[in-house]
Amino acid sequence: MELSDANLQTLTEYLKKTLDPDPAIRRPAEKFLESVEGSQNYPLLLLTLLEKSQENVIKVCASVTFKNYIKRNWRIIEDEPNKICESDRIAIKANIVPLMLSSPEQIQKQLSDAISIIGREDFPQKWPDLLTEMVNRFQSGDFHVINGVLRTAHSLFKRYRHEFKSNELWTEIKLVLDAFALPLTNLFKATIELCSTHANDASALKVLFSSLILIAKLFYSLNFQDLPEFFEDNMETWMTNFHTLLTLDNKLLQTDDEEEAGLLELLKSQICDNAALYAQKYDEEFQPYLPRFVTAIWNLLVTTGQEVKYDLLVSNAIQFLASVCERPHYKHLFEDQNTLTSICEKVIVPNMEFRAADEEAFEDNSEEYIRRDLEGSDIDTRRRAACDLVRGLCKFFEGPVTGIFSGYVNSMLQEYAKNPSVNWKHKDAAIYLVTSLASKAQTQKHGITQANELVNLTEFFVNHIQPDLKSASVNEFPVLKADGIKYIMIFRNQVPKEQLLISIPLLINHLQAESIVVHTYAAHALERLFTMRGTSNTTLITAAEMMPFVEVLLTNLFKALTLPGSSENEYIMKAIMRSFSLLQESIIPYIPSVITQLTQKLLAVSKNPSKPHFNHYMFESICLSIRITCKANPDAVGSFEEALFMVFTEILQNDVQEFIPYVFQVMSLLLEMHKNEIPSSYMALFPHLLQPVLWERTGNIPPLVRLLQAYLERGANTIARAAADKIPGLLGVFQKLIASKANDHQGFYLLNSIIEHMPPESVDQYRKQIFILLFQRLQNSKTTKFIKSFLVFINLYCIKYGALALQEIFDSIQPKMFGMVLEKIIIPEIQKVSGQVEKKICAVGITKILTECPPMMDTEYTKLWTPLLQALIGLFELPEDDTIPDEEHFIDIEDTAGYQTAFSQLAFAGKKEHDPVGQMVNNPRIHLAQSLHKLSTACPGRVPSMLSTSLNAEALQYLQGYLQAASVTLL
Repeated sequence: MELSDANLQTLTEYLKKTLDPDPAIRRPAEKFLESVEGSQNYPLLLLTLLEKSQENVIKVCASVTFKNYIKRNWRIIEDEPNKICESDRIAIKANIVPLMLSSPEQIQKQLSDAISIIGREDFPQKWPDLLTEMVNRFQSGDFHVINGVLRTAHSLFKRYRHEFKSNELWTEIKLVLDAFALPLTNLFKATIELCSTHANDASALKVLFSSLILIAKLFYSLNFQDLPEFFEDNMETWMTNFHTLLTLDNKLLQTDDEEEAGLLELLKSQICDNAALYAQKYDEEFQPYLPRFVTAIWNLLVTTGQEVKYDLLVSNAIQFLASVCERPHYKHLFEDQNTLTSICEKVIVPNMEFRAADEEAFEDNSEEYIRRDLEGSDIDTRRRAACDLVRGLCKFFEGPVTGIFSGYVNSMLQEYAKNPSVNWKHKDAAIYLVTSLASKAQTQKHGITQANELVNLTEFFVNHIQPDLKSASVNEFPVLKADGIKYIMIFRNQVPKEQLLISIPLLINHLQAESIVVHTYAAHALERLFTMRGTSNTTLITAAEMMPFVEVLLTNLFKALTLPGSSENEYIMKAIMRSFSLLQESIIPYIPSVITQLTQKLLAVSKNPSKPHFNHYMFESICLSIRITCKANPDAVGSFEEALFMVFTEILQNDVQEFIPYVFQVMSLLLEMHKNEIPSSYMALFPHLLQPVLWERTGNIPPLVRLLQAYLERGANTIARAAADKIPGLLGVFQKLIASKANDHQGFYLLNSIIEHMPPESVDQYRKQIFILLFQRLQNSKTTKFIKSFLVFINLYCIKYGALALQEIFDSIQPKMFGMVLEKIIIPEIQKVSGQVEKKICAVGITKILTECPPMMDTEYTKLWTPLLQALIGLFELPEDDTIPDEEHFIDIEDTAGYQTAFSQLAFAGKKEHDPVGQMVNNPRIHLAQSLHKLSTACPGRVPSMLSTSLNAEALQYLQGYLQAASVTLL
């Protein structure tokens, strides 16, 4: 694409269309942009538009499109085409920083993100002048520019907070510190001075405080991995100014908004984080400053209101105290009973209260409420921080703290009992306090794993939780219902099983609650209970114990999906999946109605898939329905195909990318259920599966390969008879996969199925070419994974076509090649093969080479006979060689840049491991002994003499053991 006005105009029109709410206009425009994004100059056209377009909406749209384009394409993946040409890459890096700094803030943010994505790949090696270019801008004095630099630096350096330690990381951080630490410190001091100068100028203060927030964030990132020498030497400057800012109060920076945190709150929150980082990681160096920070943060907590805008600040401040009180040498600060009482009374209890804002979120923003409460993304909530502080204090003061809180819990429950409808929030706080006191250690998977001995959990459950759940109305006091259900979920390992069994019908009943939070929690609690392990590795709750509730459980779960706000509720769908898995054949009577409802849901969500977890569990549930039913009645597979194929066809025709990998997995499962010929409905689809465009998406590869394998297993003869013209297409797929280090094993899965199942005459003409392709790949890049797959393939070929055919095909490519393969690949590498079936294939194949290949006995190949036998005995007896050369360590990881529908394996569409040798050979060791016996009968005297001259003693001993076990001798 040229950088021309015509192209800019075209691009403008298509970008406009991508904003259209009508999918009939939007989708084709998106497809067009996707089709041209590989063209040279495309990114430069986008940058030109965002700089020069007259329409603001086009500028913003171009900046977002550009950022997403960079996210998808900048990373260069080995074996895959480079999606951005080198000249475009150079031009982007040359222009993007000045463009970002001169753009309005909305566009600046998008370009700043794009710079950090490019920086992640190219900085510092391929973009050495980025830092200098940024630091030089600090001198400009223009805070719009300075904030642009700081924002970019923040998005570039924040990954230091979660990167693993490595030499490359240290080198990079050192480079950044050398260039950046001093200018950042000078900027920090200068900005604070400007704040004093402009103390009465609200608009100047806003810009300056935005800078200070970013500077404080950068301080956190640069200090996270280790305490840099520069910051240790300049700790006085940083900490004194941080302390001053913590205690600062400027009326001009206060906001009237009760919801949104202002600049002052955000800055103080970040300073609390910075102080907590130093208190936790560098406590020795930080010790002189700690007392004044504790005092400042304590005062902050006591004087800050309950409004939502202070939530982040309060939670970070409490987290600071929590991190300090857990450290043994700060213990003395908290020992006094009055201090503990004061913390409990003034900090913990007030921040556990259920506020009007929480109630509003519970009712009107339930998805966010659930995410924070259930999934632990409530890191920045007051309640979570207060809980962490309770846990921290209990480390050294469990007795006194439990004592103080027990009094609070009792008085709260008494208040509730006086007038439940008015005082229900007191009971909510009491439940929360008990939960935070009792839970010492918790995991998402198992709930509480360690509890406070001083709290009687079962008694509290029976007296205070069950009554709420047993009340006649499921819609009364929804917050307390949710608390009760959450209590069961959290303490499921501490509450006795008989109490859990009493709770199950109560939970099933609450699936009908109108409150989204309540019916979601009920579904989640059931799902968690169904996954608990009992003794002897079975589930704690058995299918037999669930029998009385099967119908009402399934009815209420599916009904819950029709409640307002829950049509794509992932917790309900996960509970459906888990119920099927637990109940197994008990669900068969309900399958006709269940599969209809699942299919309707699938059709509805395929129009616009937006909830990946929901979709995944829905497909898992479909697979379970198929497996459970067809296990009892294999002929039922047809009725599933009837129900599903119409929706599947629509998904494939509309190219619903998110669902296609799932559809292929379900189709594989259905096709594998067929015992006889392959149905014509599948054969009609076969040519479409070979279209190159489907194989471009990495997420499609594993399920598509499996589906093609199912076609070959069930219908190889049909393909050879009715679709022989498609065999080159099938081999074309193999050729594409084999060229990629990430997907070569998938290519071998396909090739092995072709060799195993296709009639020999149908692939005769292609065989030599297959081997040539494999040798070319071996020459170009020989990886451990490729060699392992290659060894399994040649041995499978040997089993299928005979050892002589294997020797002949090798030697037809190049004379004496068979000997080279034995000497350079099979003998030295066979020890690397892993997996029972793979080892068995190799053992049977090598046995055939040793005993059914005449050239091995009377040509120059004979010298390799004993080393090959020695290698085979090694495969049987020596530990697997799992060493991988250093440079290969990172190859197999398929890490696709940006959003691409990655492949999500459906657990319940799992494929049984297939053994191509099967019953033909049960024990490969005995098979070797019998084959050697047969060979020695054909040429007496030869085998023992070859063994006695060059097989080592240990291997000979093993071999004698095999011969004895097989009751044969060598002649």
